[in-house]
Amino acid sequence: MILAEGGLRTEGYLKESDSSYPLISIVTVVLNGEKYLDSTIESIVNQSYKNMEYIIVDGGSTDQTIDIIKKHESKIDYWVSEKDAGISDAFNKGVGYALGDYINFQGDGDGFVTSDALERVFQNINPRKDVFVSARIQRIDIDGNEIYISKYVPNFKKVSLLFKMSLPHQGLFTHKDYFQKYKLFDDSCTFCMDYDHLLRSYHDFPQVVTRDVIVARWREDGIGNGRTLEILEEYDKTKKKNKVANKLILLIIKYWILIKYYTKVIIKGD
Repeated sequence: MILAEGGLRTEGYLKESDSSYPLISIVTVVLNGEKYLDSTIESIVNQSYKNMEYIIVDGGSTDQTIDIIKKHESKIDYWVSEKDAGISDAFNKGVGYALGDYINFQGDGDGFVTSDALERVFQNINPRKDVFVSARIQRIDIDGNEIYISKYVPNFKKVSLLFKMSLPHQGLFTHKDYFQKYKLFDDSCTFCMDYDHLLRSYHDFPQVVTRDVIVARWREDGIGNGRTLEILEEYDKTKKKNKVANKLILLIIKYWILIKYYTKVIIKGD
């Protein structure tokens, strides 16, 4: 039997929420992420925000990932390395370990853009009423070159979720009460577990506070890279599962999205 490796930075030491600084739990799930993990960890543990915990859930890496984690162990609140059932399972473990008022996920190729990113996002946030806090993200390619920056939307409209994941995952901070009400991520989802998680509340969507702050990077090297059609198919299935609109509307949206996709493919081909 392979035992899990990991543990708390200080046994018995637990961080708590503060009236001025809600406790934020940052979770990184990783498997063989030695290429980018070091810089991701640095971007998180060097945040100036005063009340943050950092959790790493490793899926049993066989490269140098564990060595990188141990190098930063004094600044990591909790980490574990053990086999899991996929990304959703790893996310759910991270949620289970988290003590924060808000939970955010940063992949091993992602990370915060500046050391004061969290501090800027969480100015005047009220954890008693603000369920979602959403900031902008920078999409980068495998080499770190910018592809685009997500737009700032002063007033979020839930209808945008019918067309895409309009609250960027790396820029989204979800209150722990949302997980208590709508449960954990669906481990049957391969690509859109975060999207599915949001759509569960579509008909009674919580308040979203948006920030005009570029908070995190999203690197183009994840499981969905190059698999756009598979992603779109899973998106369509989760919209149907959560009954966010009637079948005719969802069918129209599905083909509208596909037309846009193939148009871009044709243009790039030229």
